[in-house]
Amino acid sequence: MARLRINGPAVAAFVGISTALLFVLYSNQNIFVPNNEERAAKVHLLILSSWRSGSSFIGQIFSQHPDVFYLMEPAWHVWVAMFQNNANVLHMAVRDLIRSVFLCDMSVFDAYMTGKRNVSDLFQWAVSRALCSFPACNSYTRDDITNEMSCKKKCGKYPFSKIEEACKTYSHIVLKEVRFFDLKVLYPLLNDPSLNIKILHLIRDPRAVVKSREQSLKALSRDNGIVLNTNGTKVDDTKYEVMRAICRSHVQIYETASHKTPSFLKDRYMLVRYEDVVRDPLREITEMYKFANLKMTNKLKNWIFNITHGQGPGNKKEAFKITSRDAVNVSQAWRHILSFQKIKKIQDVCKGAMNMFGYQMIDSEKEQKDLSVDFVLPRRQYQFRWASSNGKK
Repeated sequence: MARLRINGPAVAAFVGISTALLFVLYSNQNIFVPNNEERAAKVHLLILSSWRSGSSFIGQIFSQHPDVFYLMEPAWHVWVAMFQNNANVLHMAVRDLIRSVFLCDMSVFDAYMTGKRNVSDLFQWAVSRALCSFPACNSYTRDDITNEMSCKKKCGKYPFSKIEEACKTYSHIVLKEVRFFDLKVLYPLLNDPSLNIKILHLIRDPRAVVKSREQSLKALSRDNGIVLNTNGTKVDDTKYEVMRAICRSHVQIYETASHKTPSFLKDRYMLVRYEDVVRDPLREITEMYKFANLKMTNKLKNWIFNITHGQGPGNKKEAFKITSRDAVNVSQAWRHILSFQKIKKIQDVCKGAMNMFGYQMIDSEKEQKDLSVDFVLPRRQYQFRWASSNGKK
C-alpha cells in the first residue's frame, strides 16, 4: 500500500489551518468543552527551558517518578520536518503538537513521521521511564529506576501505539521543551478547559550554558539556524547571537508571568535556577514535586542523592546523557574552561537576564579564578517571585 510523504510546505499549510481552527475553539469557551472530566483531572506539566541548561536532568527528576508519563522534547520532530522556517513561525505547530501529546493523542506525529513505526522512532524515547515500563514495555515496573541504555536494548521494538496506550494510564503528563521563546504563545493552552497545565521555567547561568553548548556545537547547529532564521542553513553561533535570543526569551517569559500576571497563570508558574537545584537537590526537587502535586518517595530520594553526588565530571561524548556526577562542581566548570574574553562577550549579550536572575558579572580574570567568590546570588538574598504557587516573595 502506497504511503503519502508530507513535505515541509504541506505540513506548514496543514498546521496553519488547524491552528486557526483551534484558535477559534480556544477563544469561544461556550463551544469548546472537554471530552470528559478525567482529562481536566490530570496534571499537565510543561518544563520550559533552553538547550544545555540542565533541563535533561530536571526532566529525569520527573521521568523517574512512578506517577509520571514523561517525554523529552517531542517538538524536535516539528523542527526537523520544517527546519527552513524560523522559531516564531514554528511556535504554533509546536504548541499544537504539545496540546495533542498532553491529551495522549499521538496521531499528531503522523504529520512528521511516515511508515510503520516503533516506539524507538520517537526522539529520545528511552529517557522516558514510562516508555520502559508497563504497559509500554514489560521489562520494568513503574517503581523501577530505569537506565537509558538498558531500555534501548529491551523496549525499542514495541509498536508506536504503546506510547498513547501508556500515556492514558498516568495521572501526570510531563513534557520538557526548549523550543518556546514566548510565553504568550501558550495562552490558548492555559485557557483550554481540557488541560490542567503548569509551567516550570528552568534557567541557568548563561556562562555555564555556553560552556556546555561548546561541547555540542554540531548537534545544535541546525537548531541555531532556526533560531536565527537562516532558511535552513546551519550555524555554529560563534558570535553568541543564539545566546542573545535565549537570554531575551527567558526575560520575556519571566516578565510575562510575574508582572501583571494574567489570572489564568495564578499558581501555575514556577521559576527554578539550575544552580539552586544542584546546591540543595532534595529541598528544591521536593518543592518542584509539590508544585506538580507529586510526592517524594524514599527510592527517589536515594536516586537523587546518587545522581548528584557522583565522581564523574561528565563526558563530551555524553553531552545529552544523565550520569552520576558531582553536580555542584559541574555547575562551576565554566570558570575553569572558558577564557575571560569569552566570559565578557557572554555577559555583554546576556546582561539583562543575568541582572534579573541573580548572576553577578565577573570583572577580571583574577575574579574568575577566585573560587572563594560566588557569582550566583543566594536565592534568599534576591528579591523576586520564584514560584507563584505559594504566593511568597
